[in-house]
Amino acid sequence: MTELKTYTGGCHCGKVRYEVKVDLSAPVGVCNCSRCSKLGVMLAFAPVDQFTLKQGGDFLTDYQFNKKVIHHLFCSVCGVESFARGTGPDGKEMCAINVRCLDDVELDGLKTMKFDGKSA
Repeated sequence: MTELKTYTGGCHCGKVRYEVKVDLSAPVGVCNCSRCSKLGVMLAFAPVDQFTLKQGGDFLTDYQFNKKVIHHLFCSVCGVESFARGTGPDGKEMCAINVRCLDDVELDGLKTMKFDGKSA
């Protein structure tokens, strides 16, 4: 059973802010690809209709690499990637949420699942 809850989050400087409904009782992903491992992101995924960008769209810069299917959106002021947009394995649009950028989430209590992005 999912535990869908609403969270707020954003970048370090506060220019980018969003609201997302996501289930953090499910394991969050820890990817070993070249980008994620350097940034130390923890990822949860949400359908695009569960994500609302509240402010800061004008401050977002897009970075793509490898297969160029994920839009890594980072704040042009502070450089923090608090979320990304792309297409899930099922072909549906999704948002990848950097759980470390959610407000008031106790990271130590989350279950994690390793993802081998290095081999993907």
